[in-house]
Amino acid sequence: MLPLNARNLASLPPDLPVPSYDRGALRTGIVHFGVGGFHRAHEAMYLDRLMSAGAALDWAICGVGVMPFDERMRDALVAQDGLYTLVVKAPDGTLEPRVIGSIKEYLYAPDDPEAVIEKMAAEDVRIVSLTVTEGGYNFNAVTGEFDAEDAGVQHDLRPGAVPRTTFGLITEALARRRERGLAPFTIMSCDNIQGNGHAARRSFVAFATLRDPELGAYVGEHVAFPNSMVDRITPVTTDDDREEVRKRFGVDDAWPVVCEPFTQWALEDAFPLGRPPFEDAGVQVVPDVEPYELMKLRLLNASHQALCYFGYLAGYRLVHDVAQDPLFARFLLAYMDREATPTLAPVPGIDLDEYKHQLIDRFSNAQVKDTVARLCAESSDRIPKWLLPVIRHNLQTGGEILRSAAVVASWARYAEGVDEQGHPIEVVDRLRDVLVPIARRQYEEPLAFIANREVFGDLIDNERFVSAYRSMLSSLHTKGARATLEDLDSAP
Repeated sequence: MLPLNARNLASLPPDLPVPSYDRGALRTGIVHFGVGGFHRAHEAMYLDRLMSAGAALDWAICGVGVMPFDERMRDALVAQDGLYTLVVKAPDGTLEPRVIGSIKEYLYAPDDPEAVIEKMAAEDVRIVSLTVTEGGYNFNAVTGEFDAEDAGVQHDLRPGAVPRTTFGLITEALARRRERGLAPFTIMSCDNIQGNGHAARRSFVAFATLRDPELGAYVGEHVAFPNSMVDRITPVTTDDDREEVRKRFGVDDAWPVVCEPFTQWALEDAFPLGRPPFEDAGVQVVPDVEPYELMKLRLLNASHQALCYFGYLAGYRLVHDVAQDPLFARFLLAYMDREATPTLAPVPGIDLDEYKHQLIDRFSNAQVKDTVARLCAESSDRIPKWLLPVIRHNLQTGGEILRSAAVVASWARYAEGVDEQGHPIEVVDRLRDVLVPIARRQYEEPLAFIANREVFGDLIDNERFVSAYRSMLSSLHTKGARATLEDLDSAP
């Protein structure tokens, strides 16, 4: 069994494609924060595709980890010279593997913050990209304000502090470039947030202003923050995935990535220092990302939320099992048709009816083995960004809200931490210690969960929403998840 590294590339089996380009000739042009499965199935894959065509050889990636859990990625990628196996799994069981070579180096910031800062301050680096999750932008979900009281932020704002946060590291690199007369790099968010470029701008300008108002003004005026919409279902890598790579391809890869065949990236063209020719790799480079991102957030991402809590409560643990259940598929399609689609403007080049049915097919891909628990995690970051805007739009326009209210109620029921069989649920959420005790009070106080204004804002004040939510929560408590969906299925 060959370990995956640069030395062994030429010895790997012929049915496992490897980089055809000279990785020794690559130059780092992008620093990426948050190297997880999605980044490696998406941005890094697109760059590898370009490099395989002889392009973008000066746009290699330097990955950066900031969080304690990033140590494992450091250990895997450093030992493997940045290489990893990407396995695309089609619904019919066909596997399309490839060793990706676009990550040239990896730095773990706590090991050497100075090395990370100087890497970004180097003239060759023209883009700093981010997949730091919805919560990584450090703003309140309801007010949109930057949380200046965050402990990491407070540390990085102290005079002379060695930066620990993504904000501190990137802002220090921008300050050094400014002092050295170098133009600032572009900050490119690849996270699932509506207006992710705008969100990144708000957060980084806020942090820089707290550090130095003049620096904040400079970041706001001179740093580009393009918006983007990204899409590819990429489940968490399991030991079974590692073993499959060993058996099928004869390579020992500490952290391969598996994903679905579908991939999409709509990207705003705002790169003052240039960019790779992404459009040659299949990226939609567009003047306005908003129609694409709203489509994805309100159809795909919100549908994941519609699927996961009901599915978990009903006993499902794998996403494809939920999506293949006709009752759940009809519920998802009804949510998309009757509540989400009316909030969307036309999307250039996209047939929305085809897109919605394609989503059901993608969710049903049994080869991907995405877990319901993964979709249930970090709900307090996801629901306010993906589903609540649909509810608010329909409340304002008189549109339907019953199915959206049902999704919120299913989250509230899930957050009680016990499923319908009495088994404990591991609730994974940054607000777990707040939400679980509230959820457990809702048998006596049915509105306790949505009374949390930090998450739901003023929805508790809207009688139409409260009535729909109360009805759905009561049904979940008295009838259960499946019977609640059956009632919705027969609703006019």
